Amino acid sequence: MRKIGPSDLASFLAIGHNRSFKKAAVELGVTPSALSHALRSIEERLDIRLVNRTTRSVALTEAGEQLFARIKPAFHDIEDALEDLNAFRGQPSGKVRINAARAASKLVLLPIIARFLKVHPAVEVELVVDDALVDMVSAGFDAGVRFGEMIAADMIAVPIGPRHRFAVVGSRGHFEHYPQPVLPQDLNHHPCIRYRFASGALYRWEFEKGGIELEIEVQGSLTVGDQDLMLEAALNGAGLAYLFEDQVQAHLSEGRLQRVLDDWCPYYPGFFLYYTSRRQLPTAMRAFVDFVKSENR
Repeated sequence: MRKIGPSDLASFLAIGHNRSFKKAAVELGVTPSALSHALRSIEERLDIRLVNRTTRSVALTEAGEQLFARIKPAFHDIEDALEDLNAFRGQPSGKVRINAARAASKLVLLPIIARFLKVHPAVEVELVVDDALVDMVSAGFDAGVRFGEMIAADMIAVPIGPRHRFAVVGSRGHFEHYPQPVLPQDLNHHPCIRYRFASGALYRWEFEKGGIELEIEVQGSLTVGDQDLMLEAALNGAGLAYLFEDQVQAHLSEGRLQRVLDDWCPYYPGFFLYYTSRRQLPTAMRAFVDFVKSENR
């Protein structure tokens, strides 16, 4: 029986990562039928089914999940070892995959990435926007960007971008029908646009003043899962919204929105770039981390 080699395992890993023969085939530069034949050959030699496949879905079996979890870190180590050879070249090269929330991407990350790529043109950055918290390592990301309180304790976190404040805003038409709130508790008398996380939890609006911290579970007829939609809803008079100050600054300046409870909205440390402490950083990722640190000086 022919042994299972690295190229066989690479084919299996691509299928397991993409959960799609078509996407895995594109990644490997082969046809889906050739990849399907390769997997069938692996399973026959092992005498174990690794993948359940139908015309609509691809899923790893229990044995496949176990093999995937065991060999993926080893292939990461091989990739890192090869990328470390970039240190012997004149400049960093390679790929950096980053997972970030939409607000972090627009407010902080994209401008930094643009400046970074001008300095390091041989590096390729892939940014995946996802408001849900993901297991960064198992999903194949080099780094993530989130608020500090959302980052696991075993990660290394580096501040990225400035401090941030939230703002409670509404259209001028809204305040023609409702009085301006003076205290956070007054929000109970206003229709508010609620935000639901990908986990299903509703966000409780956070306030602080003079050492008093409050979380208000606002009420309203509209719930969204995207902050850009929340902003559009507020502009259209659907209720009050709780958004990043930088998201609404232009609308405030031009009079399309009005801000309230300003004195109850403190500054927060902002976003953090985080990455695992259990892996040696590839040269491209190390260059990006160093660039972020230099921008914070």
